[in-house]
Amino acid sequence: MASFQTMLEHNWSIGSQVCVGLDPDPSLIPHKFRRRSNASTVARFMEYIVDETKCVAGCYKPQSAYFEALGADGPRVLKDTVDYVRETAPTTPLILDAKRADIGSTNKGYIDTIFGYYGFDAVTVHPYLGREALRPFLECKDKGIIVLCRTSNPGAAEFQDLVHNGAPMYMHVAHKVVHDWNEHGNCMMVVGATYPKELAEIRAIARDMTFLIPGIGAQGGDLAATVKAGKNSKNNGMIINSARGIIYADNPRGEAKKLNDAIIRLRG
Repeated sequence: MASFQTMLEHNWSIGSQVCVGLDPDPSLIPHKFRRRSNASTVARFMEYIVDETKCVAGCYKPQSAYFEALGADGPRVLKDTVDYVRETAPTTPLILDAKRADIGSTNKGYIDTIFGYYGFDAVTVHPYLGREALRPFLECKDKGIIVLCRTSNPGAAEFQDLVHNGAPMYMHVAHKVVHDWNEHGNCMMVVGATYPKELAEIRAIARDMTFLIPGIGAQGGDLAATVKAGKNSKNNGMIINSARGIIYADNPRGEAKKLNDAIIRLRG
């Protein structure tokens, strides 16, 4: 199978720009998809969303917490969702938004599960334990290792803005990822759309790196400011994610296409 970056760039080249976030909350899923159990409801709804959005989805990003909340059925529903994407949209890569971080030996277990059992193409990880602990992930040369840098949540500044040696912590993380951790060219960073100034600062030192950009839609990120600040030296390099704004819309296909077209237009 091609690398995550190669799959992304292929989809960007054919006009599939948007990342569809798969955040299935049973309480928000329309009644027409409801089944006897939450697990069956989510499974059916995920198939529907993939069918509706595969025409424009550059990638899919399931959030592990929503599947874990289903209990014992969660892993099966997540695996079925991955398999359904592989069957119906085989050139569309998948990111597991799990924000994993631990010591190296534990990370090996995460890798066996995420990339081995489930078959994801990329995963989000925490930088807090450092390169030594993340090495098992970083050595997965064909996978996307997406490091949290400047997140989109309102409380992100509590630690990420702490200043050390004249620079905020998120810039220290960005420097490490760009200059020390990316020896295999498989590193990417999470940078929220809700902080376009910080996004531009990070882009200035990561000229060609791909960013996963959450925060568009329900979180209030401005798309025009995001694209202006986030596009790389190749006029691309952005995995712009929308979850609730697409999957719970009355017309998911229409919303996904509208966002996709807007990204293309703003990229120029």
